[in-house]
Amino acid sequence: MDSPIFPLPALDRRAWPMGGQLDYWQASDGWPIRRYQLGAGTRGRMLILNGRGDMIEKYLEVIHHWAQRGWVVTSFDWRGQGGSGRLTDDPLCGHIDDFARWIGDLRALSNDWRAGGSGPTVILGHSMGGHMLLRALAEGLPAPDAAVAVAPMLGLHTAPLPRWLAVAIANVMCAIGQGEKRAWTQKEESERQRQMRQKRLTHDPDRYADEIWWRDHSRDIALGPPSWNWVRLALESTQALETGNGPERIATPTLVLAASRDRLVATPAIRRIAARLPDARLHVYGREAAHEILRELDPVRLDALGRIDRFLDEVAR
Repeated sequence: MDSPIFPLPALDRRAWPMGGQLDYWQASDGWPIRRYQLGAGTRGRMLILNGRGDMIEKYLEVIHHWAQRGWVVTSFDWRGQGGSGRLTDDPLCGHIDDFARWIGDLRALSNDWRAGGSGPTVILGHSMGGHMLLRALAEGLPAPDAAVAVAPMLGLHTAPLPRWLAVAIANVMCAIGQGEKRAWTQKEESERQRQMRQKRLTHDPDRYADEIWWRDHSRDIALGPPSWNWVRLALESTQALETGNGPERIATPTLVLAASRDRLVATPAIRRIAARLPDARLHVYGREAAHEILRELDPVRLDALGRIDRFLDEVAR
């Protein structure tokens, strides 16, 4: 049976929904992590893990959707991005010294989140958030009742470079002291450049424009390219997850959504790892979807939300 829908005000994607709570959670070292919560929680609790370079604002629409279905939804900005500060002097560079630091933040924050209520628990991760979710579960994160990975970063789309060359370049750049520098430029000065970036993310120009609006109106949450060290770590961490036996240790019922023409993450790697998860379902969209499946045109977006809702109604009771 579908979960009941709890009426909330119609959503303006460029405004915070009514009734939500925005605050800061402190990591063990005192680092402030920006956090947001919305919903009544009569259905259960959901934790959303954003992708690299994302901020809470990009996913207010899906947060609102699941809050309407009775979930109390919590999302946060990873350390060093969104409203959770920066780790270099360059405010537009997405840097981290070690992915294990993010895993530690996730473990501690999720412990507090888990203790904050009752009912079924769900963790959903998009892109880098999907990688962090599966890696953390493989490393012993207390399992939720269900997990959802949307376009998870289980391999990087390095084309036209072969992966081995991308690894070599990232290692060299870090070795010569460029680890905290931007790995590339994110050109959006012209309409053509913005359209090129948009098409890598979503076919929906309006939802892409929402992201730009939030970045332009809240410059402290804006983020650009990753650092060379982030690239090096992403290549290492995805390789370690695939070559180890971590996927086989994840018993959590998991739904994986991917796009065959994703130009940011490697869909073949998603297929390989999904096949190794003990209790996983995989759906791969075709040319109709780009990387941000939950921010796509409505035919894809609503289909994805429906698949997730049916999955949760089945396994997260």
